[in-house]
Amino acid sequence: MALAAIAWLLLSGSLNAADWPTFGHDPQRSGWAFDEAKLNPQSVANLELKWKAQLKNEPRSLTALTAPVVAADIETAGGIKTLVYVAGSSDHLFALDAKTGEIVWSHDFETHVLPKDAGMWLCPNNVNATPTLDRAANIIYAIATDGRLWGLDLGSGRVKFGPAQFVPPYSKNWSLNLVEGIIYTSLSQNCGDAPSGIYTMEIRHPLRPVVRSVIFDRNGAGVWGRGGPVIGRNGRVYAAAGDGDFDPAAGKFGSSMVAASLGDLKVMDYYAPENFRDVTKYDLDMGASSPVWFAWRDHNLLATGGKEGVLTLLDADSLGARDHQTPLFTARLANDEKSYEGKGVWGCPSYWRDENGEAWVYAPIMGPVSVHAPSFPVTYGPNPHGSVAAFRVIIDSASGKPTLQPAWISADFNVPDPAAIANGVVFALSTGENPQQTQGTRVIYSGQKTLTDAERSANTRHGVLYALDARTGKVLYQSGDAITGWVHFSGLAVADGQVYAVDHDSHVYCFGLK
Repeated sequence: MALAAIAWLLLSGSLNAADWPTFGHDPQRSGWAFDEAKLNPQSVANLELKWKAQLKNEPRSLTALTAPVVAADIETAGGIKTLVYVAGSSDHLFALDAKTGEIVWSHDFETHVLPKDAGMWLCPNNVNATPTLDRAANIIYAIATDGRLWGLDLGSGRVKFGPAQFVPPYSKNWSLNLVEGIIYTSLSQNCGDAPSGIYTMEIRHPLRPVVRSVIFDRNGAGVWGRGGPVIGRNGRVYAAAGDGDFDPAAGKFGSSMVAASLGDLKVMDYYAPENFRDVTKYDLDMGASSPVWFAWRDHNLLATGGKEGVLTLLDADSLGARDHQTPLFTARLANDEKSYEGKGVWGCPSYWRDENGEAWVYAPIMGPVSVHAPSFPVTYGPNPHGSVAAFRVIIDSASGKPTLQPAWISADFNVPDPAAIANGVVFALSTGENPQQTQGTRVIYSGQKTLTDAERSANTRHGVLYALDARTGKVLYQSGDAITGWVHFSGLAVADGQVYAVDHDSHVYCFGLK
């Protein structure tokens, strides 16, 4: 591991190589378990389901359990263990033994505020944000439905911080991030009458936690990429905003990528695509995808997607260059029909650097590949429901700047979650979710009928875990019918030779080597 990466891990409080401490593994949301040694292209054919745990958590709308996080060498009442943590939609937090799947401890969040409106999948009144770990303080942080932040002891579940009011009750908040004693989250959909943007809480002084926010648009611009705020190693926090007014002079940043300073959240930079008006008009949110931040050679870079189906590479130190509208690279990968649902680049791209220093970006695609997509040298047949697309990061010979070169595109995924990478293997989940949201045409117009929770939960399929060769896309393993349920807006965790996933039936799955 590079010295810079080691320093950053120490700074952010993740001290154990076998941990998966936050959504996407690290504050940059790379999805890369860069210390994994047991799983590799030769060994993953021997993966099997090690255990499946049923948790007592009632799903709310489409959501049940958050993406898992993992901490190794935790002192518990039963000895030193590796623990897997998931938050439950109905105000629970669970810690499971990574070896057996048995519950080591659980905590029920007390809430004293009732929701204003009945929940549904757009505003489900549930626990939605993936928790984050602070190994230095031995604490896991999570947000309850009433918007309070809790900090619980990793080994016992004892309350060590708060609860302290962080965000408005029943707001829709996304995966937590932690750097330098500050917790970050993002809000979307104006759930709980909460304006969209990035919110922070300083936890360095538990008796006097300070909350700050930067609002992108009080009537829109939801930051609903499931990775939440993404924190670069250049002292900036990034978030992609959905549909909303775009007027930077007035502090409105709909349909754009925003960079703010760490801690005080001053807007430092922004990028808006040249067609931002169409992006808003047709409900093609950039906010459907969190970005991924990575350093390559002498460049700090940001890759992002969105419902429009366009993969974009940006200079993380100068988003969109001087005019705020000039990216390093764009490619339409999906959604030729401009559908506002079920098509495009959703979730979060991922990043991997191989042992030769070659850099790769992996994008999860919903729907068929665009007829305007660049040519991929390696393909694996039709992919009508979705796929994972791989790109190499290279220097453009004409401009001398970084760009993305297509490498391979997978066979059909129905539909993919963000990829996790370990030691030359791309792990990706075909979620089985039904992505349909409304009845009628998929191009935005007034009068569409929004589907109910029950309608959206119909016509689903069981999930399938795939292991792909990171360089070629070849399938090295697939889990068959081991996963019995489907999952909405989740992610994987990879730690110490095991892969963890969840489903809508509140199951946690652990795959490991035979």
